[in-house]
Amino acid sequence: MTESVSSGGERPLHLQLGLTDAELEEIVSILGREPNEIELSMYSIMWSEHCSYKSSRIHLARLPSEAPWVVVGPGENAGVVEIGDGLGAVLRIESHNHPSAVEPFQGAATGVGGIIRDILTMGARPIALADPLRFGPIQAETAGGPQGVTEAEAARNRYLVKGVVSGISSYGNAVGVPTVAGEFDFAPCWSGNPLVNVFCLGVMPLDHLVLAVAANEGDYALLLGSTTGRDGIGGVSVLASAGFDDAAASAKRPSVQVGDPFEEKRVIEACLELFEEGVVSGIQDLGGAGLTCATSETAANGGKGMRVDVAAVGRREEGMVPAEIMASESQERMLAIVAEKNLERASAICKRWGVTASIIGKVVPGDNLAVVDSSNEAEDVRGLGFESSELVPVAEVPAASLSEGPKYERPMGKPASIEAMRQDSPDSLGAGPPLADALMNLLADPSIGSAEWAWRQYDHQLFLNTVAGPGRDATVLRVKGTKRALSFSCDGKARWCELDPRLGAAHTVAEAARNVATTGARPIALVDCMNFGNPEHPEVMWQLSEAVDGIAEACRALDLPVVGGNVSLYNESGGRDIWPTPIVAVLGLIDGLTAPPPPMGWNESGLSVYLLGQTRAELGGSAWAWRHFTHLGGEIPMLDLDAERRLGELLRTLAETDADTRSSLISSVHDCSEGGLAVALAECCIEFGVGLAADLSEVGELESLEPHEALFSESAARAVVSVQSENEAALLAAAHHSGVTATYLGSTGGNRIALGMVDISLDEATDAWAGALERALR
Repeated sequence: MTESVSSGGERPLHLQLGLTDAELEEIVSILGREPNEIELSMYSIMWSEHCSYKSSRIHLARLPSEAPWVVVGPGENAGVVEIGDGLGAVLRIESHNHPSAVEPFQGAATGVGGIIRDILTMGARPIALADPLRFGPIQAETAGGPQGVTEAEAARNRYLVKGVVSGISSYGNAVGVPTVAGEFDFAPCWSGNPLVNVFCLGVMPLDHLVLAVAANEGDYALLLGSTTGRDGIGGVSVLASAGFDDAAASAKRPSVQVGDPFEEKRVIEACLELFEEGVVSGIQDLGGAGLTCATSETAANGGKGMRVDVAAVGRREEGMVPAEIMASESQERMLAIVAEKNLERASAICKRWGVTASIIGKVVPGDNLAVVDSSNEAEDVRGLGFESSELVPVAEVPAASLSEGPKYERPMGKPASIEAMRQDSPDSLGAGPPLADALMNLLADPSIGSAEWAWRQYDHQLFLNTVAGPGRDATVLRVKGTKRALSFSCDGKARWCELDPRLGAAHTVAEAARNVATTGARPIALVDCMNFGNPEHPEVMWQLSEAVDGIAEACRALDLPVVGGNVSLYNESGGRDIWPTPIVAVLGLIDGLTAPPPPMGWNESGLSVYLLGQTRAELGGSAWAWRHFTHLGGEIPMLDLDAERRLGELLRTLAETDADTRSSLISSVHDCSEGGLAVALAECCIEFGVGLAADLSEVGELESLEPHEALFSESAARAVVSVQSENEAALLAAAHHSGVTATYLGSTGGNRIALGMVDISLDEATDAWAGALERALR
């Protein structure tokens, strides 16, 4: 067994850095010698779970990623799809879960900054952000009963929510990229380990596309942006590649990066001008693993070597050693690969934007990443060690051995408890509380009710592109200079994935695609963020594998390529894994936007309301069962992907706006999901303050339903639409042509939500729903 350097008689250094004995043996085999401390540090961060995907790569390969409109798929900083007019849409989703658990403001803020740079590195201007968030319960007790946490834990969760939202709004608003969407969910499994996912969308001329590659010998590596400090050192290996508990959180606080959105704004504008001028041949942002990642990946992708002088790196702290400089995750930094003939122009552009630019390296023959330190050399050599072959490297390793990393096929095992959970049917719960109380409780749930408390902190109208913003089933953004628009939705269904990760993950894709279809958009791409527990637990790897297969199955059925994503593992605290929580973002394209898409709710009386799709007795994993009984069991709803496809096509037809009348066939459209039909109808009433008189006795024509099943079942492939009387025949004809059941429910008007079996005040429902999140945070 190889023994690595140890420090002060403690465990061997490789173990302290998170490497295993077997991984150290592999490193020795690659190098043909023992690694030194700097090299060991570089391997430890690049071979961390966060950077290498060593536990998940074997599974992610099963996701479909090809389509004629895909320009760049998985493996780059972001996916790129063609949207017409010579333009590409660029999309990416990431996680900053562990940093946000330690320091919620900076953890969330730097998550926003990092994903903006991912979009920027492709040559695109970031135009929108969205934040799907998961936390532990923020109340110890609710009208539904105990929430599975103590008051102290609930107070901690409220602190995390407020810090994360403040970090997102502070960074996004200052950097000038609108936060236009997001969602909240709360459950005990996230109490010690919140999930802070962030999605970013950009638009670019396709001829500006730049990749993370250093392919030309003699090109220079230009470090742009902030100076380098000790913040974030080991961030990915310390925080995102191991579980932790509350006692360890304060010790890991130094690993959280610190963001500067004003510097980021300057970097964005400087890089966009560099792309416009065509003076960079490759670019990579400095996120996880810092310079080690940026230099090794660009060199490996180009099949070349790179020589880097750490003495040329601008530092904001004294006494930083090479290992710290190479590992630092200080924010707002980019590594541009620039030909010698373009150096002067590139430097001038950076200077014009007030961005520091330093030559720190050079692309060289071979395939090694060599790190030199000229800080103790003569003045005429200092900072120019990359030009000298005489200087002995302080670290030298094959670049590809860092960027590729190991790949594991970890043991998998179905959780022993899952069959018992599935057999624990919600039928045993009976009818539950009175129907009116149940509906009001669901509307007041912060996972379902309005998140306006968060949205009003976000500037969602920056750029003035936002056509449909926060609170809608999907966001719509116009593409300036064209008639096109982009629509997207972020979704996750963790309760369902806990019961059936394959089917639950497929449902997640179907719901996001359905939401996009309500805006009249055609879904064209998907990115995923796979939030799971400890990969060393066979049950977690089984959940991950199953979820991947569920996403793949749904994407193939809906013709959705997966163009990128992120895997976040070791989401656990106190030895308890989170529920499997795959979050997906689906992007859709509207070819000709002549008017805003139909709203979710009805804004006038006298409209006819229809349910599209079929309702079954499907309360397994439902919000009704969880909210009122803390019950998680039974079979989750069935998923007919062909029915989802047909409903999606119908919704796109119905929501499409006519170029002459600037209106669509329907007056409103809203998907049915969390909380079932009753919640969907209530939300439609609440949006514009117009009530509904309906009879739900015809709902569930396939089987006899109890009243609580008709109201709160979460059957898939459903949506609620309203329509003018003169358009009813056309609606029914279109539904019949698509093979989608259309059931008349009632007509709009009045100040009550009257569903036959339940009748509540619209004003009271609005109060419960509108203040749900803000009230729970008090």
